[in-house]
Amino acid sequence: MFSTAFLVQALLASAVFALPSSKDRMAARRARRGVSRQSKPANLITSQFVTDATNTTHEEFSSNWAGAILIASTATYKSVTGTFTVPTPKSTGGSAEQCATAWVGIDGDTCDTAILQTGVDFCVTGSSVEFDGWYEFFPGKRSAASFDFSGISFSAGDSVTLTATVASATSGTLTIKNNSKGQTVSKAVTSSAKLCQTNAEWIVEDFEECEGSSCSLVPFANFGTVQFTGASATTASGTLTPAGATIIDIEQNTILTKSSVSGSTITVVYQ
Repeated sequence: MFSTAFLVQALLASAVFALPSSKDRMAARRARRGVSRQSKPANLITSQFVTDATNTTHEEFSSNWAGAILIASTATYKSVTGTFTVPTPKSTGGSAEQCATAWVGIDGDTCDTAILQTGVDFCVTGSSVEFDGWYEFFPGKRSAASFDFSGISFSAGDSVTLTATVASATSGTLTIKNNSKGQTVSKAVTSSAKLCQTNAEWIVEDFEECEGSSCSLVPFANFGTVQFTGASATTASGTLTPAGATIIDIEQNTILTKSSVSGSTITVVYQ
């Protein structure tokens, strides 16, 4: 009796210690489906000027990006940063996994040949919610250029700071800091593609999953609200806030997001 009880307890303990992390579960789930993950340039649908009683705002609509973009005519942006609170994604129906991601980056809008970016995915399947930190220099050396960070974890409500820094047109550093958990990860990256350094962005994206050479947008999760605070971009002549940035929202048959900028704060709301 004693030996049997001891064996059961040992097996239970082993099972507890063997539980995979959320990052491992997400990687395993993608591996089972034979898919990989990537963010891509904005897939622009329309562009317009919206005028209200106070100002005129340039707004774009795309199938995959929402948020704010600073656009320059010459190579300007050296880094971009912003802090947001990790949301709790909600399913919009069905049993399939639904996701969204929040990131900061350089290029990908008017310059669509490369993007230097880092962010956090938030996914929901039924009542199960998972988060994943990633980095990417698009296009990379494989069909899906996004890579997971290790050594960092996320929970809903965590304060997270994202930073993308350019070293050269073909290299940079991507950093995620979980302010709530006291964890920081960073990665130096390179690409054969060259940055234009003419776009600085704070984005919520409907990213893609790829199976072989075929890629499609993941079902888009209801992320509630993502608000980037302390948002700024550095240039050779100083630091800029996103005030006056181009607004971009996601349109997939209907408009799914509402983005706005006030000073150094960008707000993206699922609607």
